[in-house]
Amino acid sequence: MNAIKETHFNFEGQTGYYKGKVRDVYTINNKYLAMVVTDRISAFDVVLPEPIPYKGQVLNQIAAKFLEATSDILPNWVITVPDPSVTIGRICEPFKVEMVIRGYLAGHAAREYAAGKRQVCGVTLPEGLKENDILPEPIITPTTKAAVGHDEDISREEILSRGIVSEEDYTRLENYTRLLFKRGTEIAADQGLILVDTKYEFGKIGDTIYLIDEIHTPDSSRYFYSEGYRERQEKGEQQKQLSKEFVRRWLIENGFQGKDGQAVPEMTPEIVESISNRYIELYEKITGERFIKADAGEVNARVERSINNAIATL
Repeated sequence: MNAIKETHFNFEGQTGYYKGKVRDVYTINNKYLAMVVTDRISAFDVVLPEPIPYKGQVLNQIAAKFLEATSDILPNWVITVPDPSVTIGRICEPFKVEMVIRGYLAGHAAREYAAGKRQVCGVTLPEGLKENDILPEPIITPTTKAAVGHDEDISREEILSRGIVSEEDYTRLENYTRLLFKRGTEIAADQGLILVDTKYEFGKIGDTIYLIDEIHTPDSSRYFYSEGYRERQEKGEQQKQLSKEFVRRWLIENGFQGKDGQAVPEMTPEIVESISNRYIELYEKITGERFIKADAGEVNARVERSINNAIATL
């Protein structure tokens, strides 16, 4: 299958290029970003050797759908989505924090809790919680980008005392985060899902705050299935998840967790196709819509053409 592993375009007015783990980002006239969501896949901070067909399309189209569905809460960076794997939008000055919000004790917060900690990012958690229990109310546990390595937990107090974000802006970010999570929770519930936790990134143009990056995708969020949630909790069973956790589990089962000396297991065509199919299932479950595969012939040429046509209209 023809997948977008990497791109090397040169557009009219191009003033910059950045290659992330899964995105290739082109700066146009120092004013716009053309973001190609490739089919690369990462886990444990490692980009795996084989791309996953349609993965980029899945993530890009979920993000586009939910950015549009939350545009009444605050503006977002998107101007146009000219291709299933491309978004073009405004350049914003990003805030140097990611706003993580959690409605349930899962993932990193659950591991911290199990280790005996009762504070996460300055937020105190009650005693007696089990992994995947609903929290008394959603909590915001921000992270700040580390210069090297993983993101780092940080508290509201630290963010303000270190001047990373002004108090006025941070209060607005908290408010937007709660409103977005509430909307995401409602949308998920309509699909028989629980939005467990997610992250939002924000930027600024002048005095206006914009929502940037992707939202409510299986790469940035954790979902549980609503049906049977309570019964599984009462029995102490694992919850049925909708996220890319299945990729991490496959890697762990095959001896890889991103540690020195470990080799990525062979990604056979069968494994690649199974991951691709799983992402398509995620799309259909999260959006409630049938996934329509984009033309997979000469995908890089298609993407380049779509961006060129869109740039001409900016």
